[in-house]
Amino acid sequence: MSGTGVGIGQRPENRKQRIVKILWSGIWLVYLSAPATDLLHGGHSTGVRILGWLGLAAFVTWYMLLLFRTGRGERNSVVLASLGVLTAQSTLLALTLGREWLVLFVYVSIASGAALPLRMARWTIPGASALMTVVAFATPGGKAFLAGLLIPALLGGFAMTGVRELVRTTIALREARATVAQLAANEERLRLARDLHDLLGHSLSLITIKSELAGRMLPDHPDQAAQQVADIEQVSRQALVDVREAVSGYRRPRLAGELAGAEVALTAAGVTAELPAEPDLADVPEDSETALAWALREAVTNVVRHSGARRCAVELLRRETLDGPVLELSVEDDGSGDQGAGPGHGLTGLTERLTKAGGTLEAGGTRHGFRLTARVPAAARANVGSAT
Repeated sequence: MSGTGVGIGQRPENRKQRIVKILWSGIWLVYLSAPATDLLHGGHSTGVRILGWLGLAAFVTWYMLLLFRTGRGERNSVVLASLGVLTAQSTLLALTLGREWLVLFVYVSIASGAALPLRMARWTIPGASALMTVVAFATPGGKAFLAGLLIPALLGGFAMTGVRELVRTTIALREARATVAQLAANEERLRLARDLHDLLGHSLSLITIKSELAGRMLPDHPDQAAQQVADIEQVSRQALVDVREAVSGYRRPRLAGELAGAEVALTAAGVTAELPAEPDLADVPEDSETALAWALREAVTNVVRHSGARRCAVELLRRETLDGPVLELSVEDDGSGDQGAGPGHGLTGLTERLTKAGGTLEAGGTRHGFRLTARVPAAARANVGSAT
């Protein structure tokens, strides 16, 4: 929105915008030239002129306030009371000053359409028009003005009901767009939190283990300790790259790479690793492979950090189900750690990842340790409704 333009349904935010809105609303007051002309050249006494100008100023002020307050949460009873004041002013001025003042009823009708919901305006607009008709018959020469005012009163009033609904719809759309933007921002924060948890949890665990190994090797085996320090540097650099990719939204781990990383992490932790050969994932959807890669990373991180296991077996199998082929990853250890104590941030985030990929997650204790099983579709899901 520009510095002077006011969008539909938006309140003025600065002085220039308020002036622009007043000018746009004030343009329609040109039709009050008939009452103004009557006061100037109608032959009224000075006292009547003063009272007439005061009455006209009060009517315009009340009318503008009603239009400017529309949509700010006022109760319908307050709006009806304001319209009653405008109607009383119009009736009094038309009966006392003459037929030129019948035009005020047009503004009452327009204000009804702008300030009241349609269910009420559909009665108040004809009501204002009917009252104008009655006053016109009671005013000398009023019937000659009636034909030129009745149609504008009806059409203008009901046209303003359409404008009111347009404003309400525009406000609703603007609020919905703001809500969507907020939800998108929240989703991005969740994605970033999941990625950083999975990435840094794995990398920092590996760095901790290798640091402990280097500390134990340093007195007697400085060469091996130096190798562990070199590995720590490599893991740190890779973690930095991973974090940058996660922040940029391009992080898509591959299952083959995670299998290789799992072997390094388990071996460094003194856990015997039983891993499958490099899988053939030619027909597996990218989202499915990525979800399984994250599942493997999270499972191995938990084994290294919490389980106290001596052995960890990883299996990757294809299975046929009623819903189609699935790829199943299972990670089982013989530890006695607290992995199954409750769903932490890692397993919660992992469940969300798998759900988005159309997969499922099962995790729980076994007789001899802990087992995590992740399943994802092994083929692209059919687009329901594509065939007719």
